[in-house]
Amino acid sequence: MNIIIDKPRKEDVRGIQDVFFKTWLSTYPNREVGITLGDIEEKFKNRHSENSIQKRILEIESNFENRIFLVAKDSEKVIGLCKAIINDDFNQLEAIYVLPDYQRHGTGKMFWARCLEFFNNKKEIIIHVADYNKQAINFYEKLGFVYSGKRFSDEKYKMPISGKIIPEIEMIMKIKKVN
Repeated sequence: MNIIIDKPRKEDVRGIQDVFFKTWLSTYPNREVGITLGDIEEKFKNRHSENSIQKRILEIESNFENRIFLVAKDSEKVIGLCKAIINDDFNQLEAIYVLPDYQRHGTGKMFWARCLEFFNNKKEIIIHVADYNKQAINFYEKLGFVYSGKRFSDEKYKMPISGKIIPEIEMIMKIKKVN
């Protein structure tokens, strides 16, 4: 594997859409919460529609100083993505998604290194993660994140069939105070 991290191009959009779909499919269905494979399939059924493709192209072509969108590629295949933003009061890691077959090969850490270069080092970093996504929670804990005690149920993660919402927790990385 020769993984390269870079900004996405227009021709990467279908691969980006597939990374979202495949990682959600392998991560978010959960019997206890009531989220099904059908929910995820329904949520992403239009991922290759002209409208969805155009929205994603607009997102990756937008130049905002406070946002970063990166892809990981193995040759020309998009195998992961990362999104982050600098808000007024904190940095937020919005997503790191890596295809299941490419996980545990350092891609997430490569994304993290790029985020650290991007983030404002005077602000804390937060991430919201599904409370049952133990693999992601362990990954973020190894990076230095801790559970903040905050829980969320964001309507944007309401599933189309079951109506269930992915329950999230907030994890935070405090800034290192320099004397």
